[in-house]
Amino acid sequence: MFTGIIESLGVVTALRSEGTNLHLTVASSISELFKIDQSVSHNGVCLTVVDIEHGAHTVTAILETLQRSALGNLRIGDTVNLERAMQAGARLDGHIVQGHVDTTGVCIGREDRDGSWFFTFQFKPTPQ
Repeated sequence: MFTGIIESLGVVTALRSEGTNLHLTVASSISELFKIDQSVSHNGVCLTVVDIEHGAHTVTAILETLQRSALGNLRIGDTVNLERAMQAGARLDGHIVQGHVDTTGVCIGREDRDGSWFFTFQFKPTPQ
């Protein structure tokens, strides 16, 4: 579970395909704090750390994740929002979010409303 509050920014340093999976290596100031098998939010998507080395960590996005998120569009040098999982018993800022993606949408509109932005999204129907 996550709060949705970005903890750090990371930079994609490597991308490696393995079958339909994509291994993403991200360098960040908090990568060395992670542990193997730890859940970390990457641009709001929960991914599991599979390797940690030299100030960077690697996670694997499976086909379903790539189809239901924008992670497959990442390129080397892109910035990624990172957040570690919530700690039980700690103060909760933000919201409780899982980081599991149900679908993707397309932003079809953006309006400036006196200093705030109003976004309109369009989604494909979900198969039943």
